[in-house]
Amino acid sequence: MVSQIIPNISVDCVVFGFDTNTKSLNVLLLDRYLESEENHEILVNDHVLTGYHTLENETIDDTATRVLKELTGLDNLYKKQFKVFGDPNRLMNEKDVIWAKSENFNQRTITIAYYFLLKTHEVDLENNQHKPKWFPVNDLPELGFDHKTIINEAYADIKAKSLFQPIIFELLPDKFTIKELQDVYECILGVEIDNRNFRRKLLAKKYLIELDEKQVGVSKKPSQLFMFSKDVYQKIYKESYLISI
Repeated sequence: MVSQIIPNISVDCVVFGFDTNTKSLNVLLLDRYLESEENHEILVNDHVLTGYHTLENETIDDTATRVLKELTGLDNLYKKQFKVFGDPNRLMNEKDVIWAKSENFNQRTITIAYYFLLKTHEVDLENNQHKPKWFPVNDLPELGFDHKTIINEAYADIKAKSLFQPIIFELLPDKFTIKELQDVYECILGVEIDNRNFRRKLLAKKYLIELDEKQVGVSKKPSQLFMFSKDVYQKIYKESYLISI
């Protein structure tokens, strides 16, 4: 038996990934495109977050996990429900009204917003049937619905939590350099960090494990690699993570 959707409840997912090459925090977006049947006039041509209505047999968390897996093929990622968006006018601008009619969905839809943190390279864009694209969070294209607001609020939540929780490590490869870690902090917080001070503070953290490995395939002198130990963090630092930058 096919589960029915709950027509006025949806989940929108903000998928963040950090590009270590461009040093950019990016958001995964989908094209939203619609032409008129009569003369092929372009009616809608912008971008949106991935999302879907909740099914009757699902919890809200189940919906978010399903939507992410359908988009990326991934699960077991860092996931945070951060806000409910229920403004009665959130889907009422001209393009959204046209799109809602074409998709036959309820314009008075309440969405529960989640964000996910992942490693950019884990998403296979070339073979993805949904054809998502990465966009820098500080240089977004035209967005449909209230998705710019949703992204901005998710980003603000990440900024705040990065100082109190080790969520930064969800955006990095399993093995990383201190410079790569600093790049993520600088990008997300929008500040420049003193190299020596940052390195000194981080190396004092027992959850940061120095590996007997260095970078490979780099033209300059290879840097030392480190890893984040979630086990050590949970045992020792769970109540005292605060990063002072």
